Amino acid sequence: MPNFDDRDGFIWFDGQLVPWREANVHILTHAMHYASSVFEGQRAYNGVIFKLREHSERLHNSARILGFEIPWTAEEIDAACYEVLKANGLTDAYVRPVAWRGSEQMGVSPKGTQPHLAIAAWTWGKYFDPAKAEKGIRLDIAPYRRPAPYTAPVHSKAAGLYMIASLSKQHADARGFDDALMFDWRGQVAEATGANAFFIRDGVIHTPTPDCFLNGITRQTIIDLARRRGIEVVERAIWPEELESFQQFFVTGSAAEVTFVGSAGPWSFEVGEISRQLGRDYDDLVNGRLPNA
Repeated sequence: MPNFDDRDGFIWFDGQLVPWREANVHILTHAMHYASSVFEGQRAYNGVIFKLREHSERLHNSARILGFEIPWTAEEIDAACYEVLKANGLTDAYVRPVAWRGSEQMGVSPKGTQPHLAIAAWTWGKYFDPAKAEKGIRLDIAPYRRPAPYTAPVHSKAAGLYMIASLSKQHADARGFDDALMFDWRGQVAEATGANAFFIRDGVIHTPTPDCFLNGITRQTIIDLARRRGIEVVERAIWPEELESFQQFFVTGSAAEVTFVGSAGPWSFEVGEISRQLGRDYDDLVNGRLPNA
């Protein structure tokens, strides 16, 4: 597979489609130096981008949290996403809108910088190796922790917040794990490096309260699917000491979808029927075989 900067196709860039290789920004772009960038990750299934409007609205909200406005409406972003799919001849794809501050100003202050928006799409299979995911992936314990809400803009899907996730994933890869489980600044269980966490004990689902990390769109979808089946979902603080008492563990995200976890650090889990059922329900929902609530 070619590098991401060397591909055929088109990227929507500030209102128009440009050839993939020409979708470039200047080296002194503010976002590159000061992380003033936000993004989304969403999947298209059979030509339909799942929960696209929610993603486009979250992109706007993420930018506002970082103090800038995206000069395209959610409706215009939705249309642009589909324009990108069509231009690249894609029906099943990963779609990546990204908004950032430009190169008009260099320095910590972003004053005077202009907002930009680009949207790319490409074919991307399962985030984790399907053979490993079927048995349950192995998670390391991340060396970094999710920061407190008073120290970072934790409810923005901001590029800067992914630095510790990337470092933790790199650390896990080097140690032979598939991903890492992150705790928060208090020592509570938070999430994986790019996916939310769900635990099951005696038929009840427990998931950490998203007070210092994103309340993912897939996370919200899974909670709804579980409650449709009459499964109790409890959002609460979860401490590492509790992990040995849970029987099942899975993670969710637009990229990860529903991925089973076999172990996290010293704790082991089974891939049980509730996890599998919710995985099937999610697959049916995104592929149009199950109606939205």
